[in-house]
Amino acid sequence: MPNIESAKKRVRSDAKKRDRNQGAISELKTLSQKLASLKDQPEKAREVAMRAISRYDRAVNRGIIPRGRADRRKSRITRFLATLEPKKKASKK
Repeated sequence: MPNIESAKKRVRSDAKKRDRNQGAISELKTLSQKLASLKDQPEKAREVAMRAISRYDRAVNRGIIPRGRADRRKSRITRFLATLEPKKKASKK
């Protein structure tokens, strides 16, 4: 237990930050799980994916997760969306 007043305040502020960060991380995990369960609903999956990508950007701006981790996960989301969309056939000219 800290003895100095500033250290006590730091413990309190760190606890608040930890709670806030855990909430954001939990939301990101929930969105990822929801997206994985929407394999047969491409329209709804697209909406959830756009919300997840937005939340990843917000988490990076707030310093909750590193930029590289967010970029990697956003890339995986877009690849997942690409597998849901029907492939277009190349037209011969």
